[in-house]
This record gives sequence, C-alpha cells and structure tokens, in this order.
Amino acid sequence: MELSEALPLGELAAAFAALPVFPLFDTAYFIVSVLYLKYEPGAVEMSRKSPFASWLCAMLHCFGSYILADLLLGEAPLGYFSNNSSVILATAVWYLIFFCPMNLFYKCVSFLPVKLVFVAMKEVVRVRKIAAGVRHAHHLYHHGWFVMMATGWVKGSGVALMSNLEQLLRGVWKPETNEILHMSFPTKASLYGTVLFTLQQTHWLPISEANLIFFFTMFMVVCKVFMAATHSHASPFAPLENLVCPVLFGSVSSGHPGHHHDHHGASHEVSHPPPPPPPPAKSKEELNEGTRKRKAKKAE
Repeated sequence: MELSEALPLGELAAAFAALPVFPLFDTAYFIVSVLYLKYEPGAVEMSRKSPFASWLCAMLHCFGSYILADLLLGEAPLGYFSNNSSVILATAVWYLIFFCPMNLFYKCVSFLPVKLVFVAMKEVVRVRKIAAGVRHAHHLYHHGWFVMMATGWVKGSGVALMSNLEQLLRGVWKPETNEILHMSFPTKASLYGTVLFTLQQTHWLPISEANLIFFFTMFMVVCKVFMAATHSHASPFAPLENLVCPVLFGSVSSGHPGHHHDHHGASHEVSHPPPPPPPPAKSKEELNEGTRKRKAKKAE
C-alpha cells in the first residue's frame, strides 16, 4: 500500500496542492524578492540613476528561475515574459517598493510580522516551482534523472544561482559570492527537495506528489520563518552535514606544521646556498711579489 494512503492528511494535502498561487502567493513572492533586492548595497541609488537597470534586476529576482530552467531545457528564455499578468504585477511591486511616496509601501511590507507572512507564502511558491520543474523535465526526459534534478533545482533557487549576473547589472562583481561555492539554505533545500520530487516522479519514493508538496512546504515554511524572525543564517542541515560529510568526503586537512617547517627549511637551503668562505689573507711576501709583477708589466 502506498504511504500516502495511510496518511490521515491526504485530503488536506490534495486540497493544498490544488490551491492556486496566482495572484495572492505570487504577489507575496514578488514582494519578498524585490525586498531582498532593495536590501542590496547601492540598489536604491541605482534605482534613481538607472530605473531600467533596477527594473531588470527586479525581473531577474522575480523570474530568474524560469529563465534558467528554460535555458536548460532548450526553450525560449523569454517565454515566461509572455505572461503579461505576472510581469505587470511584478513591475507594480517593484515600483511601489522603490518609488512609493514616503516609502509607505516598503515600510508596510518590511514590518516584521507582515514580512513573515510573505516569507511563508513565498516558500509555498518555491516548492510548487520545484515540483513543476521536475514534472516538466520528466515529461520531456522520462528517464533523465539528472535533467529532472537540475531543472527542479534551478526552478527553486534560480535567482540565487544567477546572482552574479544580477550583480553585473548593478555594476558590482563579487565572484567570491558564487552560490555554488557558498550555498545558502534555500539553495541547499531546493537541491534536496528536487531529489525527493525526482524519486517521487520515478516511483522510487512511495508517496503522492500532493503529500510531498504539503510536507516539504511545511518544512520550508517553518525553517524560513524562524530564520527570518531571528535574523539567523545558520542552516538547519548543518548538524547532519557536519556528521555525514567528513565520512563521505573527508575533512579539510590542517596540515603538519613540523613536517612543513622541515620541508620549507630544506627548500630554503637548496634555493639559497651558503656563501663561499672568504679567501685567505695574503702574506706580505705575496703582496710584494704582486707589486713587482705589475711594475714589470707596466715597464714593458
């Protein structure tokens, strides 16, 4: 028997999975995404100097995951922009957050209790995007596990993965902030989530998609709301990763100072040999003999 049939929350999960995300949840997603853009250093000044560049950055924050997923699947990267309602809604959110008189809209949506509601609603959209990405890739590549995982991952965290491109639009270049090298919690969670959804699509995980959407959404909502409320950046996966990663991948070696010192010393001796000993001092007779030879040579 499938695990989902034994769960008493099956009907609730099915109703939750069928809940439309537009326009309410999408609006919350756009608000939080543009808020994060406004938090970036220099974003407000850029919106005054170059509103078009600011709008492009906002569109990347709102639709970057769709663009990257379409590129991976060989589809038109601007295809999602044909959805006029979503683009107009995201543009309205961008304008209100950056240009509303007296910053009234920004002050309202950044008020912590209100912001926490929007953060929770954004995670609902994120999990739906992961599930939709895996489902779409499964339809195109029925046995392409890695294609499904890659598509679901970029659908859930495409904005973060395109952060360097967004920085270039803002005139900033910070390659050390590459999301692949330093994954944030949403990026890691999207990666783990897309693995679960891929296993579910390929029938290796005995649970319905609706139940998986419901439970993974609850996990993401609880984690993100707690992190936003406490202003924490600690990953909930850190304890498990600290336990498993050293076993599977080894730990960072601290080196052997003594051996390194000896090796360095040996190299130093080879690279810089000791200076030759000074020549012995000449005797008085040798000096007189040298003087006579020079005088004779001069006379000749």
